[in-house]
Amino acid sequence: MSTAKKAANLTVRADLLEEARARKINLSQTLENALAAELKKRREAEWLEQNKAAIEAYNREIAEHGLWSDGLRQF
Repeated sequence: MSTAKKAANLTVRADLLEEARARKINLSQTLENALAAELKKRREAEWLEQNKAAIEAYNREIAEHGLWSDGLRQF
């Protein structure tokens, strides 16, 4: 997915910046990847929290009544 880029001013520990530059690490791409991973993790946590009651209710229903396919299992 390609979206518009926007400049951002950041501060980074000097030693990390020097080593990253020495190793030719693309700082913009690395930050984008790290942000995308962190945002995904937080969205998942938010979704779980928002749906906690429904998940618990579903799990209680399954624990009490089982799955519709329980009689079909061959293992």
